[in-house]
Amino acid sequence: MKVVDLRSDTVTRPDRGMLDAMMQAEVGDDVFNEDPTVLLLQEMVADLLGKDEALFVPSGTMSNQIAVALHTRPGDEVLLEAGSHIRNYESGAAAALWGVQLCPVSGKRGILAADDVIASIRTGYEWEPVPRLLCVENTNNKAGGTIYPLDRILELGEVAKNHGLGYHLDGARIWNASVATGVSEKEIAAPFDTVSVCLSKGLGTPLGSVLSGNRTIMERARRIRKRLGGGMRQVGIVAAAGIYAIQNNRASLSDDHKKASVLATGLSSMKSVTLDIETVETNIVVFDLNDGRLALDVLQALSSKGIRMIPFGPKTIRATTHRDVTMSDIELALDVAQTVLT
Repeated sequence: MKVVDLRSDTVTRPDRGMLDAMMQAEVGDDVFNEDPTVLLLQEMVADLLGKDEALFVPSGTMSNQIAVALHTRPGDEVLLEAGSHIRNYESGAAAALWGVQLCPVSGKRGILAADDVIASIRTGYEWEPVPRLLCVENTNNKAGGTIYPLDRILELGEVAKNHGLGYHLDGARIWNASVATGVSEKEIAAPFDTVSVCLSKGLGTPLGSVLSGNRTIMERARRIRKRLGGGMRQVGIVAAAGIYAIQNNRASLSDDHKKASVLATGLSSMKSVTLDIETVETNIVVFDLNDGRLALDVLQALSSKGIRMIPFGPKTIRATTHRDVTMSDIELALDVAQTVLT
């Protein structure tokens, strides 16, 4: 049975070119800051994002949590969109690791409004937590891969600056946002104090994210990475995959967006599905069931026929396109879905 895996863009596997780059990588001890391939990757990402320095870490969760630690102290508060990855998909790490609380602010399709953020900033009474950090997720996963407009990023940056807040970008899928809008990663990243980008989603590497910021803050980041167990040794074999992906795989993200558009258009025509195709901006398709069935039951039926997606709510499902699925796979997925969702 043919399997079409649309659960996430993290299921991708290295292609031959990436594997060759990994096998040929020059390595050293990264804890001693001596792995030349890691150093090259960090320099490359820092330059792409317009930051002083960058730090290679095992995962996006670690990257985000290092950023939270850099900007806060125990008892502080972090403002972010209610559906954000840091709040929903990092196992309560901000509270467990750093003793900070998260203040969820509802956005429109995952996009924060400046007025709503301002209204959520505490006024300074001694019995209130101190707001220290504003986080933005671009693209916003839970909202369906929505893209922050650049003017909104700049507007929220002014809010952070005017209220003395750090400003962090969870840019796990910044590559998708850049390809979809034509706005460079550097321009998207410019207002932020820290930026996290992921290499293991649409770019297709086996693992890894990179955190960037100014020189002073990144010196502290290395210590926190070590504290979390993220000090790696001859990890240039993985960093080489990141270099290869940045050089070769960014442009093809537009193909993933086209696949998502085709998938969304097909799903929207099925009577059991509620889906506004105008909300599909990148490689993520989120749709609702309107026939009373639960997402888990529908997902089981799809999986039994080789089509894999994930639940995003009791009656909500997410499908994510990526470089390891073809347009023919999308057509097959729609053919199978037609039998389950009509």
